[in-house]
Amino acid sequence: MIVEMALATGLLLTASCGSSKGNGRAEESTAETVTVEVPEFSADSAYSYVKKQVEFGPRVPNTGAHKAAGDWLVAQLESRGAEVHEQRADLTAFDGTVLRARNIFGRFNPEVKEGRLLLLAHYDTRPWADQDPDESLRSKPADGANDGASGVAVLLETARQIAVDNPGYGIDILFTDAEDYGTDNNDESWAMGTRYFAENMRQAGWKPKEAILLDMVGGKDATFPWEYFSRQNAAYLDNEYREAAKEAGYRDYFPEGFGGAVMDDHVELIKNYVPAIDIIEYDGETGFSPVWHTHADNLENISAQTLKAVGQSLLQFIYGRKVENKE
Repeated sequence: MIVEMALATGLLLTASCGSSKGNGRAEESTAETVTVEVPEFSADSAYSYVKKQVEFGPRVPNTGAHKAAGDWLVAQLESRGAEVHEQRADLTAFDGTVLRARNIFGRFNPEVKEGRLLLLAHYDTRPWADQDPDESLRSKPADGANDGASGVAVLLETARQIAVDNPGYGIDILFTDAEDYGTDNNDESWAMGTRYFAENMRQAGWKPKEAILLDMVGGKDATFPWEYFSRQNAAYLDNEYREAAKEAGYRDYFPEGFGGAVMDDHVELIKNYVPAIDIIEYDGETGFSPVWHTHADNLENISAQTLKAVGQSLLQFIYGRKVENKE
């Protein structure tokens, strides 16, 4: 993905659904306190999912590694009891390459039609490590352990937990393709798989109520500040996730204050009127992780503790909503 630091666009604000669920008045409550049991997110399991993806090799569209990884993801979701759909499309990249894209979409509790939550991460990797300090390596693809595999790994572990303890409401998991085959100064060259999904989700009956994107969520010493488009269009959702992180004991990973404005998969959903947020590593001074789009984006630079922080926060969010969605 690319970062767009010019914040005064106003382009996406029509998709906003507000910043508060309440009326702001303090009222006396007689409701009973409800204890929510939240499953334990396994950092070891998530790490193993990152490792498995890296072992396939770079998951660049149109390659054998990409196909093998996609087949494995389908099998993983099916093994967890999800209703799985494969959305295939030929998408033309900025350089004229036709990408045989494949979005992988798993639905839990598909009979629930309203109020569905979409969780997504891209599983493809960049065709070239164009930010590598070694110029001789910039034309070669990297492992994409963080940029791609980490978000997928957290969602696979989330699916494993849902299979054991179903929260009882509609949750979808989307592994999106053709996110990272883009170029500078061309916003439309990124997130092509999610764009295709978003433009076709309504007719397929797949439009969610809201969405959470995980991207680069496994880096060492990572933090996840506010992302501009997330705050402009779904501040209430971003606040709810961060409150869940606080309850889970991981507040320090999610500092208040803006990081950047990131043109990522969530923007395509926002354009199609889905409140969506991006949980993404970003530093307001240095930008993305120092291993971003380099050959150092490998297993050695993945932190099981960071995966745990993001994943446990997500489970706290999901199961904290279990009571709300009972009726």
